[in-house]
Order: sequence, then structure tokens, then C-alpha cells
Amino acid sequence: MNEASSRAPQGGRLLTVLLLSTLLSAPSARAAEGATTLEDNRRITEGYIQLANAFQALLDPDFQPGGTSGVRPNWFAFAPHASQAAGKGMLSAGLARRVLDAARGRPSLSVLEALERVGLTGTLRLSVEQLSLELLVQGLPTDVAATLGALTTGMNGEALADPRTLTTTASRLAALYWSAPGMLPLDKAEAVVRTLERTLHGGNVAIFADIGGAANAYLEWRQGTGEMEPERVLTQFALAGARPEETRLAYDYAWAHAHDTPRPHAFDALFPGMEGRSLVVAAFALYERARLTNGSTEREALIAIANNYLTWREQHDAVQGAFTSAEAHADEVSRPEVMRTMTPMLVVHFGTLKWSLADYAYAHEDRDGNPITAPPTEYGWATFWDRWPPILDSFEKGYGEPAALWVMPEPLEDPTLFSNP
Repeated sequence: MNEASSRAPQGGRLLTVLLLSTLLSAPSARAAEGATTLEDNRRITEGYIQLANAFQALLDPDFQPGGTSGVRPNWFAFAPHASQAAGKGMLSAGLARRVLDAARGRPSLSVLEALERVGLTGTLRLSVEQLSLELLVQGLPTDVAATLGALTTGMNGEALADPRTLTTTASRLAALYWSAPGMLPLDKAEAVVRTLERTLHGGNVAIFADIGGAANAYLEWRQGTGEMEPERVLTQFALAGARPEETRLAYDYAWAHAHDTPRPHAFDALFPGMEGRSLVVAAFALYERARLTNGSTEREALIAIANNYLTWREQHDAVQGAFTSAEAHADEVSRPEVMRTMTPMLVVHFGTLKWSLADYAYAHEDRDGNPITAPPTEYGWATFWDRWPPILDSFEKGYGEPAALWVMPEPLEDPTLFSNP
């Protein structure tokens, strides 16, 4: 065995990720307003990149950070791109706030003026303007329409080219506006903006604190453990909440069903009542098994099931609370409805590979069989079983172009990045 591949990467970077994941695991609203959410997002995205490099170096001894890998990407190689997509949503919320701030100084005479006042011009403005004008038809004031339209700036505006999606999205945004707390129109619009921003930030933080924290704990443990084999992971690595008997069951099942079609994914039926963190430990053991496997077909099958285990924990357990918060917020609108409204325009750029919910929906059977409704509008991202198959599809797309994922995202720091003069 290659000695370098049996050790976790050295240095202070992973310690930085560990400290950040520990900080973010506290139930805090420190990044509830403004650019602080983007600062968190930038750090989380950078932390995921470090973890992606660390785990890929285990799976592919020839991999170098900043380079590319022909070996199937680990879960953390997908995570920076998903985090970046959430960051673009936060940027859009920041841009919407700028529309509101300008309107509080002086109302805009038109949607076009409202968007130009915040630097939104060129082709990027077209879909936002189109949606904003549709919101005017729904009876919303000019600056409110521009504000809510601006929430889609960082999303897949091409989805609104389907008039059915445009009409449905405008109708849902209008319903959110009318349901929002507050007496003044701009205050009601701000409640919608606030809800989207908090939901995206909360989900971003929850996933990183949970999966990122577990990954760092594993890499720290691994670094001081010596010769590494899956059995040592299963019997010696302790992760709070994980149950050894469940971890063994999940690992053995993956080993026996690595080549099943479809790939194992319905884990609530396969492992009723299993603690999600048991799947996380099993995933780390599967990465170790993949590292020691010579055949590329076997290795990549094991990596893919490990990725599914981590994704289940991420989506089924870690992020769900942000989408459907048990705690009512008097200054918000419905989080599930906000996510349902935005779902048709969801897009993730996995490096040079683009995946969108709209493309997925049009490529699959129409869920309600009604030609009057656009397929992308029939999904709601806050509902686990609505998003689980599309997420699995996005991973399969990534497996088809593994080199694409290693073009890592650049930091997002300013809403003016969306300007396109």
C-alpha cells in the first residue's frame, strides 16, 4: 500500500475546517443579516474544497489538490458546488435587499428603473424583469415586484421561458407576499427575502456542521491510527450518534450490493429506524475499501454507495430542519412554500457541468399528467422525496464527467457580481 495514501493530509487547513464546523454547529443567528451569510458561505465552500481534496487523495494516490482526478469523485467534491449554488441564492437575497433599500429612499417609477438602480442590466436582467412584470399583473407594487423578481437573479432564468412556469412562479410569489407579516408593502416583501436567505443559510450551515464536522473528526482520527483498513473504521472510529451494529449492517449491505441496478438509495426501507450517522461511518469505511480495491469498476461502485449514504444523511437528516423548521418565525413566510416557489429554477454548476431541476423534470414523466402545469413546478425542494431522485440524478451526471467537478467554484462576495452591463 502507498504510505502517502494511508494517511490523512497534514497541515492547518483541516484544523481550520474543524474549527469552522464546530463554530457553525452552535445554534446561532450570527449570520442572519446581510453579507455575513455570504462570509459563512465562502468559508463553508472553501472548507468543502479542502475536504474534497483530502478524501480524493485517499481514493486516488495520483491526485494533487488543484488538479483533476479520473477516479469517481467523493461526496465532498460535489459539496462545494452545491454550497456555491446556495451562496448565489444568498447573493440574490442581498440584491433584493438593495432594491428595497433604494425604494425606501425613493419609490421607483418602473420595474426597469428599480433594477437598474441596483446595477442589474444586460441579458441577466431580462428574466428578472419578465417575472417582475408578471408580478405587476398579480397586483404587486412596482418596487415589491422588482424585489421579488430579483430573488431569482442567481437561478436558472431559462426555466421562466416556459410561460406556464412563469405564471405559476409569479402566482406563488404573490401568494407569499400577501401572506407575509407586516403592514407596509416593502416590509411584507422583506419578509419573503428574509425567509429565503435564512433558509438557504441555515441549510448551508447545518450540512457543513454535520457532514463536515464528521469528516474532520474522521480525518483527525485516521491521521493518528496508522495502517488503515475498513475493519478498523467499523470497530474503532467513534462518531456521536452512530451505532456500531448499524454501521456494520450498512457496510456489509453495500459490499454485497455494490453493483445493484438501480444503486441502493431507499435507505428508510432498507434500514428501518437506522441512525443517519451510522451511514456516515459506513461511508468512510467504504471509502477505505475503495482505496484498497484494485479493480476500477468495483472501486467506483463502492464510492458511489458511500456517496449515497452521505447524501442521505445530508438531505434526510441534516438539512430538512432548515426547510421545515419546527420553530415558527413571526417575521417569516412559509419556508416550504418559498422553496416550492424557487424549485423550478434550481441550478447547480458542477464545475463545467450544468445540472438544472427544469432539465430533470422535462426529461422525466410528467408527475401530474396535466399539460396545463409545467413539470418543473410539480416539485417542492423542501419535500425530501421531491428532491431525493433529482439529487441522485445530479450525482449520476457528475459521474459521467468526473473531471468537470474539479473545476472548483470561485468565492462569492458581492451582489454586484450579478451585474452584466
